Amino acid sequence: MELAAVLRATEGGVMVPVRVHPGARKNAVSGLHDGALKISLTSPPVEGKANAALTEFLAELFGVARREVVLLSGETSRSKRLLVRGVSVQHGIACLERVLQRT
Repeated sequence: MELAAVLRATEGGVMVPVRVHPGARKNAVSGLHDGALKISLTSPPVEGKANAALTEFLAELFGVARREVVLLSGETSRSKRLLVRGVSVQHGIACLERVLQRT
C-alpha cells in the first residue's frame, strides 16, 4: 500500500489513520498496517499517556506544533484517526518517506 493512499487531504490539513503499538522499545513509524500507519510508542496505554506521546511524536514528525495534531477518534483504541493541521498530503508523504528510509 502506498503512503498516498493512507494520508487523506482535508480542508484544514491531512487526516492520518494510525495503528498504535504502545509499550515498545522506541518511538518509530513501523510501516503500514491495514490502511493505517503503524506507530510504536514507548509510552504505556495508561491514562492517555500513549495519546499524548502519539500527538507529540506526530507533531515532531510533520514539523508542526503539538496543538496542530488533533485526535479525532480512537481515544481508547489502538486504531486512531488524527488530523494534522497545516500540512499537505505531499508534505506528509515526504516526512514519512524520510523516516521510513531510516528504518
